[in-house]
Amino acid sequence: MRVTRKRLCSALGAAYALFSLYAAYSVFLRPRRAGGGRGGPRERRGREHSSLGSEEWNPWEGDEKNEQTASQQRYETNLQLLKNMKAQQEPTALRVQIWGKAAIGLYLWEHILEGLLEPADMTAQWREGSIKAGKTVFRFITGPAVVPGYFSVEADNVVLVLNGREEAKITYATQWLHYAQTLIQTHKLQHVAVLLLGNEQCNNEWIQPYLKRHGGFVELLFIIYDSPWVNKDDIFQWPLGVATYRNFPVVEPTWSMLRTPRSYLCNFLGTVYKNSSRETLMEVLKQDELDKLCWITAREQWQPQETNESFKNYQDALLQSDLTLCPVGVNTECYRIYEACSYGSVPVVEDVMTPGDCGNSSTYQSAPLQLLKTMGAPFIFVKNWKELPVVLEKEKNMNLQEKIQRRKKLIEWYRHFKAQMKQKFINILENSFLPNEKG
Repeated sequence: MRVTRKRLCSALGAAYALFSLYAAYSVFLRPRRAGGGRGGPRERRGREHSSLGSEEWNPWEGDEKNEQTASQQRYETNLQLLKNMKAQQEPTALRVQIWGKAAIGLYLWEHILEGLLEPADMTAQWREGSIKAGKTVFRFITGPAVVPGYFSVEADNVVLVLNGREEAKITYATQWLHYAQTLIQTHKLQHVAVLLLGNEQCNNEWIQPYLKRHGGFVELLFIIYDSPWVNKDDIFQWPLGVATYRNFPVVEPTWSMLRTPRSYLCNFLGTVYKNSSRETLMEVLKQDELDKLCWITAREQWQPQETNESFKNYQDALLQSDLTLCPVGVNTECYRIYEACSYGSVPVVEDVMTPGDCGNSSTYQSAPLQLLKTMGAPFIFVKNWKELPVVLEKEKNMNLQEKIQRRKKLIEWYRHFKAQMKQKFINILENSFLPNEKG
């Protein structure tokens, strides 16, 4: 079997190399027919016309379409198909079950790993999906019906997604940790990792006894916010992502999203807390009637429930604003940052560390938002909202083409950011859970 598999891989590698050479020749060296042949002017005009009238147009293509561009695209598509075929032939080395017991699990599954769930209904009692990525097959399960002891454990390796923001959530999370610990002790599981929505002030001491470094069984911890525990060895920072508990979708860029002029310079739809920097923000916006240039909807109390109307207003505000104002709350990192990126509205982030234990480490030179900054987030950072008038004045002087290029840069960065987080997640699990990958 080992010899057969080796020969198969060698054959696939040879075919891959030959196809690459042929495709490169077809794209760059082979003479092309002029006029009405395949890919000629008439076909090119047809493709351009249909793309301009369709929301499925690829926004990363340029406006000038020629035969070389089309050939390059066919080459890349075929090359990707061959890579996918090759990946499918590779043996699966790791099986991981993800237990999604916090809403952030949906950001991991749908936005980062790009998996689907059945049924699509968010209110379903049980939802699941599976994908293969790298050497790993992931199976994700979530929903109220997923409770300890009442579902089948179908892998030796588990990623447990938990919420540890407040006491009630911590009590629920520890029940799952005790269940996982029992499975480890009875040899029904080999490896456990935890993805934790941590406390917004980074007070997460409750989970320490469960970590392997403190004598527990949890080998890896992916934690949200700028925790001083992050060491890139067994504890890693993870992005907060979008508000999946409010059904924020995976957004695909469209022609109109990138190229249509937007009605507002900025937006802020949110709660204005007493004695917070958000009050300063509102005062600054009212000066010189700046609030008339932006979509501003302020409330005095936070509302956890989202209506269809309020959610549509929020999405419209992101889509119709060039900038999204992101004042600090209990923590600097907020869903609004990632949601703005989804729609190409540049986050204007209040770059201030909030009270608590977050970022209190010599390794956190860029805190807050260490993860986003180290990955080159193209945001606008302000230390005080009194800087906003200068930002908006510069915004008024930008032409549409400059804004289009900036939107493309932001959306492409966000796409690349999610792809990097996906690969990072897979690599960490494979390096830790596969015996021959360690070291």
